[in-house]
Amino acid sequence: MPLSECSMAADSAKPTPSTHARSGPVPLPVAVRQRLQQFFERGKQSFERGDFPYAHDMLTRCVVEDPGNIIYLQHFRANLQRKHGDRKKGGAFSALRMKRSGRSAVAKPASKGEWLDAFRAGCEVLKHDPWDVGTLVELAAACDQLRLHDGQLYFLRWALDVEPKDLEANRAAAAALAETGEFDQAISCWRRVLEVKPADPEATHEISRLSVEKTLHVGGYNQEMLRGSTEVTWQRAGSSDGEADPAQPDADGRSEEQRLMDAIQADPAATTHYVKLAELCTVAQRLPDAERALAKALQVSGGGDLRIRELWEDAQLRRLGQQVEIARRRAAEEATPDATELAKRMLDQAQQSELEIFAARASRDPGNANVQFEFAMRAKRVGKHREAISAFQVARNDRRRMAESQLLLGECFQHIEQYKLAMTSYEAAVQAADRVTQNDLFKLALYRAGVLAIGLKDLDRAEKHLSDLAGLDFGYRDVADRLDKIARLRKDG
Repeated sequence: MPLSECSMAADSAKPTPSTHARSGPVPLPVAVRQRLQQFFERGKQSFERGDFPYAHDMLTRCVVEDPGNIIYLQHFRANLQRKHGDRKKGGAFSALRMKRSGRSAVAKPASKGEWLDAFRAGCEVLKHDPWDVGTLVELAAACDQLRLHDGQLYFLRWALDVEPKDLEANRAAAAALAETGEFDQAISCWRRVLEVKPADPEATHEISRLSVEKTLHVGGYNQEMLRGSTEVTWQRAGSSDGEADPAQPDADGRSEEQRLMDAIQADPAATTHYVKLAELCTVAQRLPDAERALAKALQVSGGGDLRIRELWEDAQLRRLGQQVEIARRRAAEEATPDATELAKRMLDQAQQSELEIFAARASRDPGNANVQFEFAMRAKRVGKHREAISAFQVARNDRRRMAESQLLLGECFQHIEQYKLAMTSYEAAVQAADRVTQNDLFKLALYRAGVLAIGLKDLDRAEKHLSDLAGLDFGYRDVADRLDKIARLRKDG
């Protein structure tokens, strides 16, 4: 076993996912995120000046490379709406739009796994016709292939804004929502299918199945919530398990939620109301509603309010955590390959979102040791050791995290085969660890240093570290066998 693995076989990170169909999104490097943010800022400025064509070009670059980023998608769509104005939804022009849909321009490169070309083609079609339902559905399908759940639902909501009863969009949205436990909204989509095809057997079956499958009660969703991705519209939701119900009326018959909705209606640019509404929805475990309220707050703030951005990011993580839990329950109950694969996919998506969120925070606050530590932990987990190293080097400046940061820094150095740096970090962790409050960390640092020293043929150093460890805990892992190995190597040498 190579030195980079000799002491960490059980801790090795999963390989970075590729961008092939159904394999999941690739984490964006920091340099790419920074470049896209520059394009985004230019696009916003052009939008505010009324230069919609240039704004489209800048925002297209963002969407093409990061199609799962809701903020990019919201501004991309808002720019098109300002450029083209409103158009009557549905009606006599629907069939004509479907006939001349540019979806084939997306489908052809997508079928070959050429995702940048697929999203670039879709953005070009929408530049001229943002009401092209076929193209929107095809872009949602591309997001699905890349496991970009948020992007998938955004394009489907957009399609349903244009054509609320489109069968393909409703079926796709129902499937996507059901996968992550948003059963009420999924049922609403199937009901719209039944309005168009009253005898549709699949819709009838799915409504019945999903009604039974609602394992978590997270509140009642407005059946038209998918219509209007930037609208904030909720209906009354009951509470469970003694949790506060934000829709419960007070003495004058108006709930706190309704008061906030009225305040939003009266002053839609005031972000405070959206934030308070999100807090109410979070208490009631209506996490998707809370996330949408904060997304709207961020949108009306122009995207520059860091406090709201971080609240929105935290809401995303809570919602993804809930989806992971739902998927885990289904996997445990059903014990089927599909349910198990879904649970794994939800976990991968949650971890990927965590990485993206904390990478953005680390980029915004490069000197914050706590933020850098949180990012480094997530980067290390997915095998991005070089990025993690830079962040851990900042994090170790916090004395409270010094020992842990040095230990993890050593593991990262060992993974990239920088063994001397790894040893220096392990020994720094041994020195920094508090032997009372960080006893487990102290022992692990000794073990890591001792095992690495064996691999480096530095038997004196290895014996010192492992003997110190054995003196504390002779039963720790395989420390006794390691000391025996050192004795044999000395004898044979």
